[in-house]
Amino acid sequence: MAIYVYRCDTHGATERSLPIGTAQRTTECTTCGATAFRVYTAPRLSLGDATRRALIDRTERSADQPDVVSSPGPRPTRRAPVAANPALRRLPRP
Repeated sequence: MAIYVYRCDTHGATERSLPIGTAQRTTECTTCGATAFRVYTAPRLSLGDATRRALIDRTERSADQPDVVSSPGPRPTRRAPVAANPALRRLPRP
């Protein structure tokens, strides 16, 4: 038995254990029933940390489908005041 990885556009990667050579190009997503396409991966790459794999999947998805926001994020806070050392006042400011 070999483990094959399929990717659903909505739910991300899922794994299927199938006999070697019997994997189809597409399969049905176990969560939503949509079409999931086969993904070719390096051997044993899927054994890493689940959090890191999720981050990699999210980063790859954002290349084609970036998240859309309804408003800009919060404004940055003001910088800390310059230290009381008078020598630091002579340094150039950005």
